[in-house]
Amino acid sequence: MQSVMNNTKWRELQMAMYGIKDFCPRWRTRCLENGYLASWDGEWFYHFSEQGYDWIEWVEIKTENAEEDSIVLSELKRIHVPGHRTEHGFKVYGYVKEGQPVNYL
Repeated sequence: MQSVMNNTKWRELQMAMYGIKDFCPRWRTRCLENGYLASWDGEWFYHFSEQGYDWIEWVEIKTENAEEDSIVLSELKRIHVPGHRTEHGFKVYGYVKEGQPVNYL
């Protein structure tokens, strides 16, 4: 797997989502090391960085309505992270398979 994020970018994502105080989108991560899929969480300031960023394969961000979706997308574009839209929000990648093309939001 190839890393496409660093601690600075993870912190930018964390602070951007934390800054959306009126919505506070929910998120969950997948661990690169063991495949563990975390439960959905809405606390960005402490919980998101609790275990560090080194093993985050990806983070899913769930949006609940069109307004929240628009605000989250705007923030993701502003900080320019690797990922894509999903059925219920967005997925931001920390790692991708070697040679796999990746789009940026």
